[in-house]
Amino acid sequence: MICHCLLIEVGSELVLVDTGIGLGDLAQPNRRLGTSFLAITRPRLDPKETAIYQIEALGYRASDVRHIVLTHLDLDHAGGLSDFPDAEVHVYRPEHRAATERRTRGERERYRPSQIEHHPRFHLYDAGGEPWFGFDCVRNLNGLPPEILIVPIVGHSRGHAAIAVRTPIATSSTDAPWSQRSGAAEDTWLLHAGDAYFYRGEMDPNRRSCPIGLELFQRAVAIDDDTRRANQERLRTLARDRAGIVRVFCAHDDIEFDRLRASHF
Repeated sequence: MICHCLLIEVGSELVLVDTGIGLGDLAQPNRRLGTSFLAITRPRLDPKETAIYQIEALGYRASDVRHIVLTHLDLDHAGGLSDFPDAEVHVYRPEHRAATERRTRGERERYRPSQIEHHPRFHLYDAGGEPWFGFDCVRNLNGLPPEILIVPIVGHSRGHAAIAVRTPIATSSTDAPWSQRSGAAEDTWLLHAGDAYFYRGEMDPNRRSCPIGLELFQRAVAIDDDTRRANQERLRTLARDRAGIVRVFCAHDDIEFDRLRASHF
């Protein structure tokens, strides 16, 4: 499994969707990640795999990341926030509330106060306005272009969301640029679905599949599993009905990650 982050160039600034595990987590894994998470997932605590290291390897500076948009605040998605202390952080309001109130035992495990003790500059949002392909969404994020949206898809956590990014050029399953395919009349979208699903087979419109271990894990950690599964079905329908227009991917599938990393947008 991987922690799939998405880096977006917006003019001279960078926008990061999720942060993965950060350098602070590597320095204090028991405190910032927790012994349960370490025992269950056995993360590879390699600085070279952090978002900040990979961004700097591309020739950018950490300070170039001016905005971070989060699918949710689980420890493996928000651990790198402290690596970008000056970035503005955009999150769906119910998720921020869940992460700060930590009402249940599971929420006390999944949300780690030590990861946000540097007091990030949060911008909190409620859904509203014109829907996005039938989904509620948050448009007009502060300081960001209209091509980036928060799309609430709750269930995994109280305020879990997907992040939609409009792009004029995307790739099809045959890796042919969208602009070169017949009938390409509208922009396409990348949808970072976070933890709405964990395995690529869950988006198969004909026969959903998921390894039993991942299936049981998703059920166990979901704050509302019925809603999670219903929203996953909505995502599956979107991926089927809007194939070629919306490309859906999740946070933890390494095959999806490799395919997207090899694509050109």
